Amino acid sequence: MIDPSSVNQIHQLLRKVGAFQIEQQKSVPQSKIDDKSKNNFVTFVDKESEEQLIENLHKLFPGTDFIAEERGGQLFSSKPTWIIDPLDGTTNYIHQIPVFSISIALMIQKNLVAGFIYHPHADEFFYAIRDNGAFLNDSPIHVTHVTLLKDSLWATGFPTHDFPLLDGYLNFIKYSIQHTHGLRRLGSAAIDLAWVSAGRLDGFFEYGLSPWDVAAGAILVQEAGGIVTDFSGNSDFLEKKEIIATNPFLFKEFFENFKTLLFD
Repeated sequence: MIDPSSVNQIHQLLRKVGAFQIEQQKSVPQSKIDDKSKNNFVTFVDKESEEQLIENLHKLFPGTDFIAEERGGQLFSSKPTWIIDPLDGTTNYIHQIPVFSISIALMIQKNLVAGFIYHPHADEFFYAIRDNGAFLNDSPIHVTHVTLLKDSLWATGFPTHDFPLLDGYLNFIKYSIQHTHGLRRLGSAAIDLAWVSAGRLDGFFEYGLSPWDVAAGAILVQEAGGIVTDFSGNSDFLEKKEIIATNPFLFKEFFENFKTLLFD
């Protein structure tokens, strides 16, 4: 379903939507920012970007379904389904921080088969097709080969409205600060995962995420040679809204410490 021609068409679509986002970021009026829930914002740019993506993907791939951040949808459909985050990092966006992304993934019969992430300000296009590897602007990418937690750099996100695991989460953040090269909080889970796939970060973990936040990034990490699980070490990261993504060498050490501190 996805061939080299399709990849190029998707790239051009994401570049077009990204250019629109950059232009609009210069003057996002406060009157056009909605607060969906605590610290969960949406702008007219999110909505317009989503409509552009759905309209054009429907033309390119007739007969597909859609699940998207602003319109919702059924996660597991009988039809091939596009999982769309039109603007991942809206809080960064409205504060004029140039770290946000467009993230789309294709799911067929409950399996992620393709993922595409575009970082407009960097003009970086990450993509992966199942069993065909991961790429950044057409160059192959791979997760790191770091083997020890003490030598690794991680990214995470802080919960903004979902707090049941907060105490354990903070315990592990403290442990990470003391036992790794450090933690980064970029504000876009899609970029976090793209950077893990490209070897810029050794791993990423976060909870309270929606499927559109991580679907494209998950297949990128997997196709780049990494491991992606939920907080129990299983593969239900889309449904459980929690994710760990790292290289195969670090996973065991990370996971053993993580589950001990998180659930202690």
